[in-house]
Amino acid sequence: MARSTARKRALNTLYEADEKGQDILSLLAERIAEPGAQTPLPDYAIDIVRGVAEHRRNIDHVLNDHSTGWKVWRMPVVDRNILRIAVWEILFNDDVPDKVAIDEAIGLSKTLCDDDSPAFIHGLLSAICTNKETILAGLASSDSAKTDRESHDESESADDSAAKPVDDSETQDTTSDGESA
Repeated sequence: MARSTARKRALNTLYEADEKGQDILSLLAERIAEPGAQTPLPDYAIDIVRGVAEHRRNIDHVLNDHSTGWKVWRMPVVDRNILRIAVWEILFNDDVPDKVAIDEAIGLSKTLCDDDSPAFIHGLLSAICTNKETILAGLASSDSAKTDRESHDESESADDSAAKPVDDSETQDTTSDGESA
């Protein structure tokens, strides 16, 4: 199956999850288990949906940073999910050239969105491509900082539990009326 078709099927899944307020991965699991009247989701559609779900916070942050006048939550549902797919392909999928991701997003928007959407999507994705290296560096440094914080939190937790004295009375067996057994 062509990747264009896979993108459209991924868009349908992301759109449905967005409209229902449902977790993306739980809806994806439902669609994989029970495709309904449609053919099973293509592998690439599954990759897209999983990728968008995994990176959605970063994707939405990048969209908010590069969009003028429209935050992600204000965008039409179809537009925002087309953009999420394209940004995932641009930033997190090296198999797809940036220009192809943009062209595919514009193609979807021409058939599924209002007349202003293709130009908006093109401009926003072009700005993201122009700043791709800076964006990726920022994401890498925030991931690194997050990992450092998590490691620090884990070591503090281990230090706290090692330093905490054990109270034998907490581990002593008791009967139902609270007396020691």
